[in-house]
Amino acid sequence: MVEHRGNVRMHLRIYGRVQGVFFRARMREKALEEGVKGWVRNLPDGSVEAVVEGPWERVLKVICWAHHGPPLARVERVETTIEEPTGEFETFEIRY
Repeated sequence: MVEHRGNVRMHLRIYGRVQGVFFRARMREKALEEGVKGWVRNLPDGSVEAVVEGPWERVLKVICWAHHGPPLARVERVETTIEEPTGEFETFEIRY
């Protein structure tokens, strides 16, 4: 198992029935529960985009949650890209 030290930053794109099902609000709750920072927003094509930054294990829990989302969501796929952490966020917010 690879051990990660410090923070990681992941850029997510979530596809499926992920808008109009409280995906952003529930993702924010999960992120705050895990103590990670970043943002989540709806995109015009019907997908959801998010940036999650924090300790690897906690970021991974949010990514795992994103693969199923809230009860009304139907996630088809989640694309993830690792990025360099910036430490720019103070909390996890919903962007409009």
